[in-house]
Amino acid sequence: MRNFKLHTKWPPAGDQPAAIKRLEHGLEAGMRHQTLFGATGTGKTFTIANVIAKHDKPTLVLAHNKTLAAQLAQEYREFFPENAVQYFVSYYDYYQPEAYIAHSDTYIEKEAMVNAEIDRLRHAATQSLLTRKDVIIVASVSAIYGLGSPEEYEKVHLKIVAGAAESRAALIRKLVGIYFERTTADLNPGQFRAIGNALEVMPVNEHSLYRITFDDELVARIEQLDPVSRARRATPNTVFIFPAKHFVTSEAERDRALADIRLELDEQLAKFKREERPLEAERLKRRTLHDIARIRELGHTNGIENYSRHFDGRKEGEPPFTLLSYFPHKNIGTYDVPNMVPDFLTVVDESHVTVPQIGGMFAGDRSRKDNLVEYGFRLPSARDNRPLTFEEFEERVGQTIYTSATPGPYERKHSEQVVEQIIRPTGIIDPELVVKPIVEGATGMIYHTNASSTKTYPGQIQDFIDEAAVVIKRGGRALATTLTKQMAEDLAAFLRKRGINAEYLHSDVKTIDRIDILTKFRKGGFDILVGVNLLREGLDLPEVELVGILDADKEGFLRSETALIQTIGRAARNVLGHVILYADVMTDSLTHAIEETNRRRTLQLAYNKKHGITPKTIVKEIHDIAASMRTEHQKTIDELLVLDTIAYKDDPKAFIAQKREEMAAAVEQLDFETAALIRDEIYKLEGTGPKRATRKKKLFQ
Repeated sequence: MRNFKLHTKWPPAGDQPAAIKRLEHGLEAGMRHQTLFGATGTGKTFTIANVIAKHDKPTLVLAHNKTLAAQLAQEYREFFPENAVQYFVSYYDYYQPEAYIAHSDTYIEKEAMVNAEIDRLRHAATQSLLTRKDVIIVASVSAIYGLGSPEEYEKVHLKIVAGAAESRAALIRKLVGIYFERTTADLNPGQFRAIGNALEVMPVNEHSLYRITFDDELVARIEQLDPVSRARRATPNTVFIFPAKHFVTSEAERDRALADIRLELDEQLAKFKREERPLEAERLKRRTLHDIARIRELGHTNGIENYSRHFDGRKEGEPPFTLLSYFPHKNIGTYDVPNMVPDFLTVVDESHVTVPQIGGMFAGDRSRKDNLVEYGFRLPSARDNRPLTFEEFEERVGQTIYTSATPGPYERKHSEQVVEQIIRPTGIIDPELVVKPIVEGATGMIYHTNASSTKTYPGQIQDFIDEAAVVIKRGGRALATTLTKQMAEDLAAFLRKRGINAEYLHSDVKTIDRIDILTKFRKGGFDILVGVNLLREGLDLPEVELVGILDADKEGFLRSETALIQTIGRAARNVLGHVILYADVMTDSLTHAIEETNRRRTLQLAYNKKHGITPKTIVKEIHDIAASMRTEHQKTIDELLVLDTIAYKDDPKAFIAQKREEMAAAVEQLDFETAALIRDEIYKLEGTGPKRATRKKKLFQ
């Protein structure tokens, strides 16, 4: 029986059937590298979903940013609702890595803000890989960073069985041993609390609460509860609780690791002494001994990941465990001499960006670590807390399919076959292209797919506003791409001053906020979205009729042939889609992008004519793909606010007094979830709440 079951209303169409067949034949033939060279909007994700269903192996889908990964995860969940489709990205909302700048003698301490919901999804991903075969993980390049040993992570999980011999005190000790925190307040993932003869535990991977009731030295009953309403969802006989952290070490291993760290410290101090560098030696000694003491007493210290090589038992230079280590492997050697090879499919989405990104992670990390080691801030073993090199990544993935509308040199060189997918199932052809002058007062159009003009132009900003007004009037949307983040923000502000509903989007906008902005845009919450390169790859926005590429003749990364083709593709899902490129000169990149677009248009028009196809705009349901990253707690508060706002407005003082009484009653009954909901609803209604420090970070262009 197959593990994956594909759900779809439509059969493959256009170039999809042939592409699916060729890719699957390539996998059966053992091809290590294949490329799906698919024009934007031809349904590459649907093609890959069909291949996954036929190939029937766990699959890693790599994307180059969190927004694209979230969108892909939502699409694969629609295709495979019965299977485990998980989302694995960096769990930091804000991250400032530890660094030392020698020329200014500036030490920058590591600072991070962890998104608890994304952390929960990461645990859900690794636990799915260890317990199921029907798993698709959509990940960013966070997948190549150190994660902790899957063997240790799986080894120390708890299995709690109703009727089994287990005391309340013993289970508390076990939960603490796998990094769960005890609390007396409302529970968050990775926490537990003791109430009478019961324990309530919230696992790190799901929005559920498990109440475990004891009868003397036995587990009398297990109940799965809704964490907000506390309604009973189920009474399972068995529940598995995995560690609250991916880095798990037994007490014996911890003692061995601390001894190794101390030995390395002695060696490095001796080195500094020989080099007559007392400042670096004293700095390293103080920091390392402080970390050792905290790890011994508390089991953790800030920056503990810098000692991961010792805790993992790895040798110097050996790569770390990563998400790839959690995927299944098979032995093609013998029992005595095993040779474990990857037994899963890897899909590299938008490979022309993702492949170079994977390749660039190691060098940047190594340069920063070398400085920290050289000046006594870290032991040399900190270098081994790192991402994989590209060669290590290649060794740890098996058969790979690269997907892109503009494959890069790596894919073209290594792929044993390149499968082209140019024809769209909807019959939509690539958009009409227009090249207009940037400067105000210029006369004559530089290029038009189907026409020419000698009119005088008002400059790129005003011309884009005029063109966008036509699109907006008939209910469409428009995109504008700029060269910098500041330009994106400034243009969005300028448009709003002109009475145009516009928003900006770039990499400094938080993950969930980015997704919210895109969802709002698709729903018609605003008319123009302004961005930088974040708008190029993989964003599925069929409502977009106009794309304006500002300063299209500024040769460089953002205006290369690849970048231009990708940006042009944002208008390729709508029959009215057209693109205006603002340029004063025709660069090589512009010329090649126009030639490739026209080549595709020729093939698409011929196909439509031959088969009698009338193009139709892609119609796609609008989902809030950020919903899975919001807490049930917050969603419940939002629902309560809708119901209670009217009553609050009628008599705010009496309403708040009543709510405070309800909160007190909930606390008396030890119903902390309900109390917390009421508390946060009061904060929202009154516009108050606990003050949180806000940190500004520098925006790099």
